[in-house]
Amino acid sequence: QVQLVESGGGLVQAGGSLRLSCAASGRTSVGWFRQAPGKEREFVASITWLGTNTYYADSVKGRFTISRDNAKNTVYLQMNSLKPEDTAVYYCAGGSWGTSLDEYKYWGQGTQVTVSS
Repeated sequence: QVQLVESGGGLVQAGGSLRLSCAASGRTSVGWFRQAPGKEREFVASITWLGTNTYYADSVKGRFTISRDNAKNTVYLQMNSLKPEDTAVYYCAGGSWGTSLDEYKYWGQGTQVTVSS
């Protein structure tokens, strides 16, 4: 069992930046997902355990960067050039690096990101 704890969410103006963190209790590949009000949870980015491969949703390519520090068992999501449509609860998930929710075994509690226009 791997426990995941997200942090770093908050309120930011459009064009600003935030960095989310996902602290894991064990070794695992990690994905970030987000869920806006009234919408389904969607894939944002993922990274393999060694950090050798990363994947991004088209909507965030060039603006978001996923990385990890295995010494700290922590995965980061650097979010730049934020847009109001990035507003959502962001979740990190463990056990896979795929784009489908069903592939992941472990989920964090989520952190709110709000981008004001």
